[in-house]
Amino acid sequence: MNPIQQSCLDVTRRHFLGECGVGLGKIALASLLTGAVARGATASNALALKQPHFPGKAKRVIHLFMAGAPSQLDLFDYKPELAKLEGKPIPPSVIAGQRYAFIRSDAAVLGPRFKFAKHGQSGAEISEVLPHLAKIVDDVCLVKSVKTDQFNHAPAQIFFNTGFQQPGRPSLGSWVLYGLGAETQELPAFVVMSTGSGISGGAANWSSGFLPTLYTGTRFRNQGDPILNVSSPDGMDARLQRDTLDLVRTLNERQLREVGDPEIATRISNYEMAFKLQTSAPELMDLKSESKETLDMYGCDPGKPSFARACLLARRMIERGVRFVNIYHEGWDAHTDVTGNSKQNCGKTDQASAALVMDLKQRGLLDETLVIWGGEFGRTPMVETNPSLGRSLGRDHHPQAYTMWLAGGGIKRGLTYGMTDDMGFNAVENPVHVHDMQATILHCLGFDHERLTYRYAGRDFRLTDVFGKVVKGILG
Repeated sequence: MNPIQQSCLDVTRRHFLGECGVGLGKIALASLLTGAVARGATASNALALKQPHFPGKAKRVIHLFMAGAPSQLDLFDYKPELAKLEGKPIPPSVIAGQRYAFIRSDAAVLGPRFKFAKHGQSGAEISEVLPHLAKIVDDVCLVKSVKTDQFNHAPAQIFFNTGFQQPGRPSLGSWVLYGLGAETQELPAFVVMSTGSGISGGAANWSSGFLPTLYTGTRFRNQGDPILNVSSPDGMDARLQRDTLDLVRTLNERQLREVGDPEIATRISNYEMAFKLQTSAPELMDLKSESKETLDMYGCDPGKPSFARACLLARRMIERGVRFVNIYHEGWDAHTDVTGNSKQNCGKTDQASAALVMDLKQRGLLDETLVIWGGEFGRTPMVETNPSLGRSLGRDHHPQAYTMWLAGGGIKRGLTYGMTDDMGFNAVENPVHVHDMQATILHCLGFDHERLTYRYAGRDFRLTDVFGKVVKGILG
């Protein structure tokens, strides 16, 4: 055996992977470093202000997510035909080939549970359980033809927020932060709050997915310190804490220069943000500076956690430079007693949702703030009744058509857009897919949804995946 043959035999897999000067380990590291540089993974500029593709009318977003899915048929989309057919099986031609989570497709029709009336100069038709929304219909756009691909809560919530039904993709708020950067260094630029009983999709709804975790939403608690352990422990004064953070930052920055891992930039940023929150968070959460008139407008008791308090805090965050605020109100899953469920949840959310729009308008913030209200899907025209589960007079999940409303930054006011058939089953005029809604939200912020991309695992990803078109009919 000649020396060259022996040399080749001596090259083991371990040698190739780890010891070879051009081994896979070094190739991977080079790729990581290249990606880190391309993404600007430094503590100082990762959240720097960036320019969108074109001037967007909206600069920030407040997303009021009604988790569990409100009944559009009892709140927004009045269908006299359902009242006429109540108790009778829905026509087979309407429901052919459909799947439902808890009811048979031949279940009986359930008519509207409330009275409807037209309001404002726009003549928008609104249910009697939304009296506060009725007062601002000329400032909002009702989209009655939204549809989704998912018919269970967790996949549908994640789908609306990330464009994909499984965890792992960046959320809408993360894409916005990635695209625009942060306007404040004193508060997290993407904040999440929740009121209610729990979010089916969990943290995947506000995750940064494969984006650096610097772009992940920061969840605030409903009472006390917004973030656990934000207050300094006994014996830790400001000087000692600052010195400790400076030392840790120096070590982290040295590691960042050597490795180029963007997650180190996230760690540096999080340490600094936690320090700043010790001053900014108490001031943000203290509502004593708000007038009685403002508190009454929202229906807010400053000392009690509520959806109203979350909405008022959202307005205060927007004023302080927060880019994206998610408020999840859970509890709309009306498999039984859709009447009581709708009354209860409208009682908790209607006044504050309308007050938020009015407050932003009064303060000159609405034109640059996009407000979004809606859930992950709608509810069926058919009744759900299941004695074994203790359910009666409810509605099941309905992905084919539901209603959302939007207000502010770039959205046409006083418009009702889209229409469903006589049974409220399918969108028959101007259907708006969830991907279309995502594309439109990004458009309002100045982004071409096909160009706001991030390269991961060998291809360019975007919020709308490979779908979506801007709904130009609702743009102001």
